[in-house]
Amino acid sequence: MTIRGKVAVVTGGAGALGLAAVRALLEDGARVALVDLDALRLDTLSRFLRGERIVVAADVTDTQAVRAAHERVRADLGPVDILVNAAGASTDSAIAATDMTAWRRVLGARLDGTFLWSRAVLPEMTTRGWGRIVNVGGHRASAAPRGTADAAASGAVASLTEALAREVASRGVTVNAIAPTFMRSPSATDHLTEAQRRQVLAALPAGRFGEPEEFAHAVRFLVSPLAGFMTGETLGLDGGLHLA
Repeated sequence: MTIRGKVAVVTGGAGALGLAAVRALLEDGARVALVDLDALRLDTLSRFLRGERIVVAADVTDTQAVRAAHERVRADLGPVDILVNAAGASTDSAIAATDMTAWRRVLGARLDGTFLWSRAVLPEMTTRGWGRIVNVGGHRASAAPRGTADAAASGAVASLTEALAREVASRGVTVNAIAPTFMRSPSATDHLTEAQRRQVLAALPAGRFGEPEEFAHAVRFLVSPLAGFMTGETLGLDGGLHLA
């Protein structure tokens, strides 16, 4: 039961979680397209990866850019079998401190990008009768502090995941989400002060931050044949924070 030879797209492929997913998929034999807005970082990272892959610089919030990126993937690797929507942006600001620029940046990267890429790949997935989509969002870790825009994006992605799963389940495509909280990364943990780190770790039953590789293992499971009867679910990766 393998994904060897499958074509995968990972948006946010230059980020900590996206890159971990890319590495895992390449190790499992998939042919992978790394999609990210940061073209220079994509090129640099790709040199250190093993396996068949391409890099595609694209803005996931731009309809035309997503269409062009999808066509590039199809031309270079073939029809997409696996989509991991890991592109994102975040802010921990409360509503009074959240301007429209920040609001649109977070919702655009996390919700619009998920919608646009899913819409692009689903027709061929449903025609072939097999496909896997993994989104990033959800509210499993309700005890985690989050900004207004982050909360809205996570909830919207969770709802979109359920709607898509219901729509395509009978055609061999699964759509699930992962809700990662306090995974070790520049956006989630690296910016914390020492006092904030101690406070967060004290609240986490696991007593540590999650690792990007643990996110990647969850992706591995959800895109594999082992998860073929699982769809519309949100898998929490929060070190037990939802129990607090």
